[in-house]
Amino acid sequence: MATKKKSTATKSTSPTQQRLWLMYPPKLIKQPFIWEIGHKFKVVTNIRQASVTDEIGIVCLELDGARDEVKAAIKWLEEQGVNVEPVEIGVIAG
Repeated sequence: MATKKKSTATKSTSPTQQRLWLMYPPKLIKQPFIWEIGHKFKVVTNIRQASVTDEIGIVCLELDGARDEVKAAIKWLEEQGVNVEPVEIGVIAG
């Protein structure tokens, strides 16, 4: 009896939606990172909440796309110096 191998391709290309907190230090506040993500990666960006001052930028961003594209976008943000944390859904609900 032949056994089927599980395909890893479907896992990395399966659609996902992830909500993230982005925290920008003062030196990065004016950088158009969200615009760049939409052009560098095959993801849809949706700003859910934002607060920007001269001292810090905090953005709640929703990313939709293939799992590998979302992961690559997050990695790129972190490489640019943006602190990226997952949103605790229970905290925002309501």
